[in-house]
Amino acid sequence: MKGYLANSRIELVFLPPYAPNLNLIGRFWKFFKKTVLYERYYETFYQFKTACNNFFAGLDQYHASLRSLLTDCFQIIGHA
Repeated sequence: MKGYLANSRIELVFLPPYAPNLNLIGRFWKFFKKTVLYERYYETFYQFKTACNNFFAGLDQYHASLRSLLTDCFQIIGHA
């Protein structure tokens, strides 16, 4: 793998071991849970599945919220 990477244009960038602020998918799932799960009770699995599917089918209605949440503009405070 190292040999391949040395001759390719791919640059590996390693994240710190625990960096929740850099984890965009973690932010997305948190938004999903807040929107679909929090303070809601689904009587059946079908209702839960329908709510999940509706969330993903209607992602465009959350565009403004997701755009500000899933940004890659980070403030660097200093070296640890």
